[in-house]
Amino acid sequence: MRNWFNREKDPLTAEERVAIIEKSSKQVGPGVFYSTIIVVTSFLPVFLLTGMEGKLFHPLAWTKTFILLVDAVLAITLAPVLISFFLKGRLQPESANPITSVLEKIYTPILNLCLKFRKTTLFLNLIALAIGLFMLTKMGSEFMPPLDEGSLLFMPVTLPDVANSEAKRILQVQDKIISSVPEVAHVLGKAGRANTATDNSPISMIETIILLKPRQDWRKGMTKDSIINELNTKLQIPGVTNGWTQPIINRINMLSTGIRTDVGLKVYGQNLDSIYAFAQTIKQQLEGIDGVKDLYVEPITGGRYIDIRIKRDEIGRYGLSIDEVNTVIESALGGMKLTTTIEGRQRFSVNARYGQDFRNNLQSLKRIQVPTMNFGPIPLEAVAEIALSDGPPMINSENALLRGTVLFNVRERDLGSTVQDAQNKLNKMMLKLPKGYFLEWSGQWENQIRAKKSLMLILPFVIGIIFLVLYFTYDSLKEALVTMLTVPFALVGGIFMVYAYHVNLSVAVAVGFIALFGIAIETAMLMTIYLNEAMEKMVAEHGNDLKSLNANIIRQYVIEGSVKRLRPKLMTVLVGLFGLIPILWSTGVGSDIMRPITIPLIGGVISSTIYVLLITPVVFEMIKERELKLKGKIELIHANH
Repeated sequence: MRNWFNREKDPLTAEERVAIIEKSSKQVGPGVFYSTIIVVTSFLPVFLLTGMEGKLFHPLAWTKTFILLVDAVLAITLAPVLISFFLKGRLQPESANPITSVLEKIYTPILNLCLKFRKTTLFLNLIALAIGLFMLTKMGSEFMPPLDEGSLLFMPVTLPDVANSEAKRILQVQDKIISSVPEVAHVLGKAGRANTATDNSPISMIETIILLKPRQDWRKGMTKDSIINELNTKLQIPGVTNGWTQPIINRINMLSTGIRTDVGLKVYGQNLDSIYAFAQTIKQQLEGIDGVKDLYVEPITGGRYIDIRIKRDEIGRYGLSIDEVNTVIESALGGMKLTTTIEGRQRFSVNARYGQDFRNNLQSLKRIQVPTMNFGPIPLEAVAEIALSDGPPMINSENALLRGTVLFNVRERDLGSTVQDAQNKLNKMMLKLPKGYFLEWSGQWENQIRAKKSLMLILPFVIGIIFLVLYFTYDSLKEALVTMLTVPFALVGGIFMVYAYHVNLSVAVAVGFIALFGIAIETAMLMTIYLNEAMEKMVAEHGNDLKSLNANIIRQYVIEGSVKRLRPKLMTVLVGLFGLIPILWSTGVGSDIMRPITIPLIGGVISSTIYVLLITPVVFEMIKERELKLKGKIELIHANH
């Protein structure tokens, strides 16, 4: 090697260069293969996610997997060829690199200090781990980070028997009040259902889409929550229950769970009156819980119906049949189809019924004329009883059971702790429900529980697979366990970072921790391989018994193995780190989802790097000293690298 660095011209022949490249490729190739398997395996939980979280994160997992597979192939095929073309001229020793020299001067004394005070070093790491676990218990949770859509959806609900004219008036008043807020750019509201069979909204349900101005045009100190609070304060109208969400997430919630708010508590039973009574009791218990907003019970009673009961004796006296009276009622109130008009490729039915003035009150309905053969036209009240009656405005059923729903949104607090408080309060209040009645939580909470169960089910299998890969790599149970120890300490950095940014635990954060899992194992594998190479060199130079080895010699080679190729170790970490940091500064659409993935990755990469560079050598040295003391020699691990 020294002769190569001292040659004046063409220091390596073609054969020497190819031999070095071949040896280095054989050293790196299998390691790349095993690390790729570990990183891909760590993403198995993401592949097994279902529902909307699966649709969102599957492309990320597939993209990363394909990139890693292609990268692994190129690393062992194309990279050696390119190196043979470009790695020419006078070779420089590693110490000649100024960056490496500076890094080694900083790293070596710190490592010496950690090796000198091994127990203190391990104790400090255990304290950091305990603090991280404590922080984890204090973090909030949610299904997915809320995506800022740049708009709001205002969904107030009025009384079920509201008149069309009153609903129109309320809608106009609300739109005028909303437009007065400076941050609002445009307002568009509707009452009732759209012209589609998939929309079953009654006239009492109003939907108003509010488009907001860009953030730079907002008043100083204003946030989206403060805008909602201001609008909600101004829109307090008697008989109207306000509800706030966003257009896209509202449609997703309604399609996936049938609930138009963040959380819904479904009450199943056999009788509508009993269901409504239970729902009202639940609402009273949920009032006052921190984070519960827009609390509302879907009306099961309060609908107004016109009951027309035909008097059979009277229609017989006038020579009428039930069908003849029903035909008059249908044509007067409901409308009767007369014909169909064709305009191009479109067809429209032509219906006829009485004008609004002839059917807008009970007295007008009673005066509807019913033609007879012998007595001429007679009023409808002569052959039928007409009265108003109460009933359900809409009957909801699910799984062949009648259903009522208590709805609420969660703001200014995390979803998980809010629902937990609500469940604890309800469990104390309702120890046992009557037979045939039960409760079911739905909405975003339902999605959160499903995703949590999927992750908890697959994670043990993933850890087991990664452990087997490590075992086959080292052919040593002990070395595999040492490498796996990196994971909890890597997660500590992610937890610290998530806690510092006040981010709630969610599926997005879990995906970030899953990605961190593979990176931490990969970095620890690299350090362990270099430490074992240093042990092989030590045995070759000094032997392998109690007479030839001692603690000082082991420490010398542990330091050499740790410092060896410090630059590529840090390059591997820093390249990923520098690629992630810009995401923290992003503010565009989608950054709300990407930041919770990135935050634990950045913190975990930093903490895992510190652990691998400082703690792994400490643990490794302690293991080798124990082996030498108990067995009289150290075990050499010929890692599959």
